[in-house]
Amino acid sequence: MEGRKLFLGGVEIPFAKGLLGHSDGDCLIHAIIDALLGALGEKDVGQHFPETDSQYKDIRSTKLLKEVVGKLGRNKVKISHIDSLIIAEEPHLATFIPEMKKVLCAILQIGPEDLGIKARTNEGLDAIGHFEAIAAWATVLLEIP
Repeated sequence: MEGRKLFLGGVEIPFAKGLLGHSDGDCLIHAIIDALLGALGEKDVGQHFPETDSQYKDIRSTKLLKEVVGKLGRNKVKISHIDSLIIAEEPHLATFIPEMKKVLCAILQIGPEDLGIKARTNEGLDAIGHFEAIAAWATVLLEIP
C-alpha cells in the first residue's frame, strides 16, 4: 500500500509501499508467531490478536511476538531454532537481514546462530512476482517439557 511503512522482521525498511494489515503487517513476524503457536497446538495469530479488537490496530508486530514469547516462557518452552524465508521481488532485503536477526533474537531470547532468515524473489511469478505482495514462511523447533 502506497505511503504505508514497510516493516519486516521488526525493522522498518525504506520503501514506498507497506504491507496491508490490522497491525503493522510485518509478515515475517506473523509467520514466526504462527509457527510458534502451531508448534504448541494453539490457534493462529489472527485468533490470538483479532482484527476486530481495536487495541491491535497498527500495533507493532514486535509487541505481539513478545506476548507469544512470554507465553512460551510461562509454559517453560524453549526455542531451539527458527528458520524463515521472505519472498519479495522488491525491495532487496539481504542488507537488512543482520538487523532483523538482531531485533528478533533479542525478543526470541536466542542466539543469531539459532535464527535463519533468508530472502529470495519469486522470479516474476504470481502476485509476489508482479510486485503486489510479499510472503514469509517460518518453521520452529521447540523444547517442550
